[in-house]
Amino acid sequence: MKGVRGVYLHLGAATVVLQSDILGVFDMDNTTVSPHTRKFLNRVQKEGEMVMVTEDIPKSFVFCQVAGRPETVYLSQLNPATLQKRSNKTPVEEAGGSL
Repeated sequence: MKGVRGVYLHLGAATVVLQSDILGVFDMDNTTVSPHTRKFLNRVQKEGEMVMVTEDIPKSFVFCQVAGRPETVYLSQLNPATLQKRSNKTPVEEAGGSL
């Protein structure tokens, strides 16, 4: 298919990212106990590279890097296990269809 770059992952609301741009998916409860993680998230927020997917309390953050652009962190209301399941589905299955 011409023009298609890869498979996208739906992070919630109207936000999708290219799976090949994802460097990591992290659980907010488990990772934010580390001062290093909190410092990283504070830096990304101050630099304006943090995206709130919804207004709900975030359960995960998705760290993305696109070549030539600053890193971006998406805060998602979905837990990492849900995002992992979504990443293993085909676009047809994600839309509720079957193969």
